[in-house]
Amino acid sequence: MDLKTLPGNLSLSPFPIGFGGCRNNGINFQCCEYDITVFDDKQEEPTVHEINGNMIKLHHGSLSETSVSVLKQFENMSVISDEQWKLRMFLTKIKTKSKQILNSYIQTCLVDAGVYATKAKDLVKSSDPLTHVWIKCAAYFLADAIFLINSKRPSPTHMLEIIRGFEKNKINQSFSAVHQCLGIERASTSLLSRMVKSTIGFSDMVEKNNHSKIIQQKYDYLVQNSLLSDCYFYLGYINRNNVVKTKDILNRNLEYVHLLKVALDTESDPLVVERQALLLLKTTNVLLEIINDQDS
Repeated sequence: MDLKTLPGNLSLSPFPIGFGGCRNNGINFQCCEYDITVFDDKQEEPTVHEINGNMIKLHHGSLSETSVSVLKQFENMSVISDEQWKLRMFLTKIKTKSKQILNSYIQTCLVDAGVYATKAKDLVKSSDPLTHVWIKCAAYFLADAIFLINSKRPSPTHMLEIIRGFEKNKINQSFSAVHQCLGIERASTSLLSRMVKSTIGFSDMVEKNNHSKIIQQKYDYLVQNSLLSDCYFYLGYINRNNVVKTKDILNRNLEYVHLLKVALDTESDPLVVERQALLLLKTTNVLLEIINDQDS
């Protein structure tokens, strides 16, 4: 695909435009979208476009961005259009602060993992239907942290594949807690077919931006290629992102709760949920200790 035609096709000029994501890094599957960011300072959800059979996910960015999770996604971005060199200067600044951004992002993910695991533990006795949703969120933040500790950018479609190649050490072996709490071994074609329908439904309600087209395309590819565990992980990751966006109103929307039970393949046994919460808290604290010891 000729990326130079995108500014005209999507009416993006005169703003700086960058190309990121897995296709830019050369680790993409055939089903993967093109992640394009236009630096127009708009506070809007990404939009999805289809051009000549290719899916484009158009993000809106800012050259004054401070969120470490977003800055990490901008790292190593390729420039499509940048007449005044503002984007190039911004990317150079990110590169010089790469280590600082990475360390801050790792800490943020580990803190979030601890917060959501604690939230789940505190809700176990209340029979809250969202208790295991928070377990899943904690597990995905822990996965992000492990990925980042290995200096990798979180990329949900490919994370399981990449993690399989990590060296065996104490940090990477802690991914077993993530695997256990997510229930990845449960992945089957029948379960995934139910999960994807609810994932798409939840995405349409929360994002309202046709992201569901990309979700469906990736689901089709991963299942057809027998990458069932990868598909399970991917669908859950997308749901985690949308849960975080709506965490303050989830309990007030019964339709969200119903969709998430299926979309995140949640567990209802309070003993299992409590055991998983304690495991995630223990694992998170161990990683925090290791990271802090390395920094001291």
